[in-house]
Amino acid sequence: MKKLINTTGAVVDEMIEGIVAASNHLAVLDGARVVVRADFAALRDAGKVALISGGGSGHEPAHAGYVGEGLLTAAVCGDVFTSPSTDAVLAAIRTVTGPAGALLIVKNYTGDRLNFGLAAEIARAEGLDVRMVVVADDVALAEASETAGRRGLAGTVLVHKIAGAAAEAGQPLTDVARAAQQAIDHLATMGVGLSPCIVPAAGKPNFTLAEDEIELGLGIHGEAGVARERFTDAAEIVRRLCARVFDFLELAPGDRVALLVNNLGATPGMEMAIVARETLDQAARRGLVVDAVWVGTFLTAIEMAGCSITALKLSGSMLEALRAPAAAPAWPGLAGEGGVVRRVAARQAASAPKSGVAPASDPRIRASLQQVIDALGEAETYLTGLDQQVGDGDLGLNLARGAAAIGSELDALAGQHPAELLRSLSAIVRRTVGGTSGALYAAGLLRAAATLQAIDAPGRGDWSRALGEGARAIAQLGDARIGDRTMLDALLPAAAVLEAEPSSSGDGLGRLGRAIEAAQQGVRDSSSTASRRGRSSYLGARVVGVADPGAEAVVVWLQAIRRALG
Repeated sequence: MKKLINTTGAVVDEMIEGIVAASNHLAVLDGARVVVRADFAALRDAGKVALISGGGSGHEPAHAGYVGEGLLTAAVCGDVFTSPSTDAVLAAIRTVTGPAGALLIVKNYTGDRLNFGLAAEIARAEGLDVRMVVVADDVALAEASETAGRRGLAGTVLVHKIAGAAAEAGQPLTDVARAAQQAIDHLATMGVGLSPCIVPAAGKPNFTLAEDEIELGLGIHGEAGVARERFTDAAEIVRRLCARVFDFLELAPGDRVALLVNNLGATPGMEMAIVARETLDQAARRGLVVDAVWVGTFLTAIEMAGCSITALKLSGSMLEALRAPAAAPAWPGLAGEGGVVRRVAARQAASAPKSGVAPASDPRIRASLQQVIDALGEAETYLTGLDQQVGDGDLGLNLARGAAAIGSELDALAGQHPAELLRSLSAIVRRTVGGTSGALYAAGLLRAAATLQAIDAPGRGDWSRALGEGARAIAQLGDARIGDRTMLDALLPAAAVLEAEPSSSGDGLGRLGRAIEAAQQGVRDSSSTASRRGRSSYLGARVVGVADPGAEAVVVWLQAIRRALG
């Protein structure tokens, strides 16, 4: 693998510094991977709505490249192909949101929805007016009901532009959100991949393609598409993409559209021009009126060869918004200048009230945490390997990163009351574990903390109830159940065993052992079904035979706790 990077761990931070250093219009929040407009304070004081977007890195120039006049106020950057943490999103919201409020523009990936959504809930509880829209422009799937839904693709950039024009004009939050939603409702995208991409930390492709194969309808995270077909010429490939996009929007002769022909990362400009030619030909054959067209690199999957085609059915003031003045590094027309990485401080919330319950001194808590930290570190390669087969290959890395962060604060954590401890763990997980797992574990830990809040010295039954409540919180937030190939396939059966058996029996380790057996059976069951949630839901039967990595991770940390208690 040859990549122009220094170290894999520094890729995102150094990328952000490069973007900000090349523009005197941008700044980065201290201590957060958040790129903001340098004039955000003036916008906030002028009563303009803040626009915040973001997601995993690896999609450059999205999303930081669209921070600027007439576009985004802030972009939150996660690790490569990994949703940013809730705390990072919250830092952006707190910093740039003023009395006019903020609109979050989120692509329809579970981790992004959860982390942006949880941050919005926290911000609203602090008195900020925050709303969220979800872009789901992928039309590769005939039906989305049995998957995690239509994904957010390159059409998101046009939503940024339309909402940005409304915000720049000083429209209120309700109108800005309505403009964004109207664009989302009239948007369709489909992509094709000619090659996989390589996540720097993984060092190898998530899938392979033969020389005569293409992936139709793929996402933007290196995951495989919905269909693998024989390679053919540009005209036929574009015809298939346009047919699905135009049919989804039910376009008829005379309809006015804007088109976005997007490079997924490694397609030569010559080939992109040919794709643009064929796309415009298909539009003409339908009798469509193309009022605007963009051809270039707008939202990528690192170095994937391929493209996506987006159509926006124009109505109302959409075209005017698309043509409104804008100035951002990735939007055509702005030349960067500067050379200094400008930094600003992130706004902080008031400290949360502390628990009035006396600290615990149970040494088993520290021993259990240490065992879990060690186990997740040792399982990193195994869990990553599983996730590369059915997801985006980041689960092991994410959980190991979170475990290491907990380890660095272990002495302070071990002395806290269990409820305070679980809240602290939730905060650490939110801050350090990206993607879906971070938000779900954080939510589960918070619910478990509330269960133990009023109990001075929780016993086995109390911990069992806390685990059950945490599992149910995860199920509620993730809209998932047993059989969906998620962590719940292991977590819910284990919690059910612990809650069902009497806590008064002296066989505590036996109960935990039986809970682990139930979790292991859930893992085995997960390998025999297709997924209904997460990125693996787009792979259909291709995931059958591979255990769900999230469920396997639950077994890893449950076994670690049993070792500590035994």
